[in-house]
Amino acid sequence: MDHVLPAPTAVRNTSWFPKLLLAIYLIEFTLLGINPAERGTWWAENLPIFLIVVALVVLYLRGVQFSNLAYALMSVLLFMHTVGGHYTFEKVPFDWFNNTFGFKRNMFDRVAHVSVGFFAYALIEYTDQRNLIRSRVISYLFPLCVIGTVAMAYEVIEWIYAVVAGGSAGAAFLGSQGDIWDAQKDMLADTSGAIVALLLYALLGRNKKG
Repeated sequence: MDHVLPAPTAVRNTSWFPKLLLAIYLIEFTLLGINPAERGTWWAENLPIFLIVVALVVLYLRGVQFSNLAYALMSVLLFMHTVGGHYTFEKVPFDWFNNTFGFKRNMFDRVAHVSVGFFAYALIEYTDQRNLIRSRVISYLFPLCVIGTVAMAYEVIEWIYAVVAGGSAGAAFLGSQGDIWDAQKDMLADTSGAIVALLLYALLGRNKKG
């Protein structure tokens, strides 16, 4: 008689850590929502991030939960993007980083784009815990392609918003800082962050599977 192997157990995160991250985000969102540099840009930058937070909370309550490391990685974008929405990304005080590495432009937005790729960790964790993808190669390519698609879509959204809003608000949301290759570099930063997250998962996360 054939024996059916049980499906891997999904991550059940009952620790205080995700709740702490949520509390920090809500405090940050509230404080940085006071007197931002450009209210229209603040709305445009914060709305998608707020929707991501709402989605993560709903998923958590419905039992779709991730490891503490996955939540920590995802929170980097949430925190950085909220800061960028307050100042506008071009004007975030980030001189210590720019001067340390010799950058002539404000690189806060580029670092934030790298953190977009960190969501790849949660994606592969999700598919692995549920055995949704049996091929090891495809299981790593899938989150990389998702992040790449999201990166491309967001650049299109930025372009459309900049055209529609126009003026300083459109330029602040676009955040190209005069770089004609800004969109391509942002997409590279997103996918680079995904590669880092997947390498981290290969080193740390696979041992937690099932």
